[in-house]
Amino acid sequence: MKTQVEFRSDKFPPYDGEEDGINPGVWGKKLAEYLRENLPHHGVNVTGIFAEDWGWIVELENDDFPLWIGCGHQNGDKDEFLCFIEPSKTHIRKWFRKIDTTAQVGRVSESLKAILESDPEIRDINWT
Repeated sequence: MKTQVEFRSDKFPPYDGEEDGINPGVWGKKLAEYLRENLPHHGVNVTGIFAEDWGWIVELENDDFPLWIGCGHQNGDKDEFLCFIEPSKTHIRKWFRKIDTTAQVGRVSESLKAILESDPEIRDINWT
């Protein structure tokens, strides 16, 4: 199950002062907003976006367990970005039960792949 993708794009520059609210060289609000806008077209509902010290979280609707995409600019060139899906494991534990995450995480991964690959302004897409 591929849960991390790196890509390049000039489409998501930082907002003025965005780095001041997180950390120097870290931004991604435009990318988080882009995902919030596009994921519902692929059947993935977004419940919110918010900043972390390393980038942005795109929180996804899921009743069984917390499900989200972390995203933001990577260290290096201004056009380098990373998205990762959490949980990244095929199973998690909640209380005393083991939950298979494969279907939900796979659906998010396929949706993210479709969004990125269909956008001509996004290039050099590499999944791991």
